[in-house]
Amino acid sequence: MTDYTPFATSASAQSARDIIGPSPLIEIKNEAPPKLIVDRPLPKPLAQGRVFIQYRAENLRVLPVFGEGALQVSPRIGHVHITVDDAPWHFADTSGQTIILVGLEPGSHKVLIELADPTHKVITSEKVTFTVPNLER
Repeated sequence: MTDYTPFATSASAQSARDIIGPSPLIEIKNEAPPKLIVDRPLPKPLAQGRVFIQYRAENLRVLPVFGEGALQVSPRIGHVHITVDDAPWHFADTSGQTIILVGLEPGSHKVLIELADPTHKVITSEKVTFTVPNLER
């Protein structure tokens, strides 16, 4: 009979917690501050005039939950605000997925991505600049 250990892992394997973070089912005492990581637009779509920006949040789950009561949730939750080219308005994203922008004129652009709490208070932000190519032939 072979001894079977279903939870054995190699020394180099990362745990689920290492990859996805702590369980959302257990309160976290003394949570680390939220962090926003934003990548440059993906080159292939950008060359075709589409802007795909990947981002992720650490120590904050991006979810469609808003209001004062949501400030008490642990692990912490929030969303992102996205402002294109210093527009006087922004839109919110609660998906945690790649930001997709289409229809931008050729030329230089900037996108401000802000990590916000459930009451829309900005926690941290990152700005991405890029150039949309002229696709006229």
